[in-house]
Amino acid sequence: MNTMSWTRARWLVIATVALVALLVVSGWKPYNRGTWLMEVAPILIALPVLWLTYGRFPLTTLLYVCIFIHATILMLGGAYTYARVPLGYWIQGLFDLSRNPYDKIGHFAQGFVPALLAREILARGRYVRGRRMMAFLVVCTVMAISVTYEFAEWGAALALGQGADAFLGTQGDPWDTQSDMLFALIGGVTALALFSGLHDRQMDRVGSE
Repeated sequence: MNTMSWTRARWLVIATVALVALLVVSGWKPYNRGTWLMEVAPILIALPVLWLTYGRFPLTTLLYVCIFIHATILMLGGAYTYARVPLGYWIQGLFDLSRNPYDKIGHFAQGFVPALLAREILARGRYVRGRRMMAFLVVCTVMAISVTYEFAEWGAALALGQGADAFLGTQGDPWDTQSDMLFALIGGVTALALFSGLHDRQMDRVGSE
């Protein structure tokens, strides 16, 4: 392993320790323990998978940074529930909104980060040729993930009844599901529009990092 690889691995260890520490803090006294567990479940699944696959398929630094940010969004939403996150209240007051919009930040990230992950897997595995087809399949993947998550929310609502309100975070909005998927779509398209060039450059050298 070269010097760049050692440096990169060290920073990933530091990021992992920080992430675990933040996870502990977010789960120390959450607003609702069950909601917290459901919100942070993707982190509990993804973190071991990322380390188990690091040796044979290390991701780009850009993607690791985005995953870390997405994890903090999930933990904050889990600790307070999305409808009660203070940052959301601040945005609500700033733009005179009718509801706490923090869950839309979460769904934007739910589109942004999977878009880069899907793009990286498809590009490095050489499964797709052509930028237009790549963009199309990435957006389709993002929407499939978003729809699957909405199905999971629907299942939680059926299973838990009123107890799922904090997890759903609809805040009385009858179009919450549709707007969640729209923000995931916006997140995915934004990732492709703003970071495809940087992503390509990092993928070109990921083997030497």
